[in-house]
Amino acid sequence: MKKNNPVGWFEIYVSDLSRSKRFYETVFDTKLIDLPTDWGKQSAFPWDNGSQNISGALVEKKDMITNGNNTIIYFVSEDCVTEEHKVETAGGKVITPKMSIGEFGFMSIIQDTEGNTIGLHSRK
Repeated sequence: MKKNNPVGWFEIYVSDLSRSKRFYETVFDTKLIDLPTDWGKQSAFPWDNGSQNISGALVEKKDMITNGNNTIIYFVSEDCVTEEHKVETAGGKVITPKMSIGEFGFMSIIQDTEGNTIGLHSRK
C-alpha cells in the first residue's frame, strides 16, 4: 500500500470567475494566475514547480448551480487508465474517460459510490 498523499489538484467550480477570484485573493492574500482559455476560464492558486505542494483552480461554469458540491479533487496517477479500470468493479462510474489536457498531461473524471465526483491526473 502506498504511503504518500495521492491528492495533486483541485477545482472549485464558480459561476462568476472575476467575483470568485477577488474573494479568494482577498481572503487568502494571494494572487491567482489566469490559465490559458483552451479549457474555459480558469484562475489557478500559485504553486511551486518541483515541490510537493498541492494547487488548484477556480473554474468558471456558466450553467453551474450552486449546491455545495462544486469542487473536484484530482488524485495523482501513473496512468489514469489504471484506476479507471477499477472504478466500475468498486461500484463507481467513469464520467469522462482519460483525455489529453495538453502540456499538463491527462485527466479522467469518475464518480464514487456516494455520488461524489473526483478526478484522476497523470502525465502519461
